[in-house]
Amino acid sequence: MTDAYVLNLGLVPYREAWELQRSVAAAVSQGALPDTVLLLEHPPVVTLGRRTEPGELHIPPGAEIEIVETDRGGKSTYHGPGQLVSYPIFDLTRHGQDVKRYCRDLEEVLIRTIAPLGVEATRIEGLTGIWLERPPRKIASIGIHISKWVSTHGYALNVDLDPAPFTNWITACGIEDAQFTTIARELGRPVAVDEVRPHALAAFADVFDLDFDELREDAVADLRHQAVPERVTQRAAVSK
Repeated sequence: MTDAYVLNLGLVPYREAWELQRSVAAAVSQGALPDTVLLLEHPPVVTLGRRTEPGELHIPPGAEIEIVETDRGGKSTYHGPGQLVSYPIFDLTRHGQDVKRYCRDLEEVLIRTIAPLGVEATRIEGLTGIWLERPPRKIASIGIHISKWVSTHGYALNVDLDPAPFTNWITACGIEDAQFTTIARELGRPVAVDEVRPHALAAFADVFDLDFDELREDAVADLRHQAVPERVTQRAAVSK
C-alpha cells in the first residue's frame, strides 16, 4: 500500500475549497504531499462544468444560492449540506495514467462506500455517476479535472438532503427528467454525513491501495501557502 493523507473538513464554501484543492494539487505535483483526499460539505451552490449548456439553470428569483463556473468536466450540478463531497488530489502517474480508468475507479469507490450501509448502487451504460435501479435514480455525481496527471474535483454523494434542487433549479448533469435520491431516502432513516466518511475512506483505501494518515485541519493554513509542517498527522479511522 502507498501512504496517503485525508483531510476531514466540515462545511466549506465552494470557492474556498477550490483554492485549497489548487494548493494541495501543487504540493502533490511537487512531491511535497502524497495522494490526498479532501472530505467535506458545501453550503448551497450550483457549479457549472465545462460542458454546461445554456438553459440548464432554472433557479427561482431570490434563491439564496451561489453559482460558480468551474474547470471540471461535466455539466451543472448542485451541492448542499447533507452531501458528502470528496476531492481526491492524486498523482495519476501512480494509478495508471488513464483518465477513463480513473473515472471507473471513482465509481467503484462510490459503490463500495454505500454498500456497507445497505444501499446497492451500480453504473448505467451511457450515463455518468452512480445510480440505483428500478427505477433509475442518481445518488452520486462525478466531475474531475486533470492537469499534468494530477487530479482535482471528484464526486458528490447524496447522503441526507432535499434532492429537489437537482430537478427544480437545474437540469442536473444535462439529463432531462432524471430522478435523484439520497442514502437517507433509500434507508428510510436520517443519515449523518459523518456516518458515511469512514466508509468513503475505506473504499478509497481498497480501490487505490492507499494507507491513510489524517492531515489535521490546523494544517490548512500551511497548505494554502504550499508549506507542509513536518508533523501534522494522526492515524485516520478506516471502516472496513
